[in-house]
Amino acid sequence: MASYLRGQGVADPDGLANDVFLRVFTNLGTFAGSEESFRSWVFAIAHNRLVDDRRQAARRPQIGDRPLPEQAWAGSTEVEALTRLGTERVERLLEELTPDQRDVLLLRIVADLTVEQVAQALDKPAGAVKQLQRRGLAALRRRLDAGDAGRTLSDPSDVHPPR
Repeated sequence: MASYLRGQGVADPDGLANDVFLRVFTNLGTFAGSEESFRSWVFAIAHNRLVDDRRQAARRPQIGDRPLPEQAWAGSTEVEALTRLGTERVERLLEELTPDQRDVLLLRIVADLTVEQVAQALDKPAGAVKQLQRRGLAALRRRLDAGDAGRTLSDPSDVHPPR
């Protein structure tokens, strides 16, 4: 859960994940369904809480550009630098996708949800989820093939490839 929220660029992914699990716990009596449905339900709550958090953040004044990530472990400087560079590159690539593409890819890859579970969590048709996944992966592939050479994914051809 926290990885999904971290991939979405949440300032405090652990705090938001705690809030999600608190909501899951308080609403558990209203849930009925299979284990698969439960995972979709939990990530639907996480996605809705993420949207709420973004709305609240948009209304708050920003103090700094970005908080420094907390390190739960103390490793060597080299390992920490390489980890930070890799994380920053992934975050940069994810930021350049459309929000819907980013949501779908994070739920499919990080949360390991099926297309149907993602569709349920995002309240979108399964065909739309498949298309968003295809376009998001194609945009990332083009960016990686180009070697991040000064291009951004904000080009309309990257977000919506020619048919």
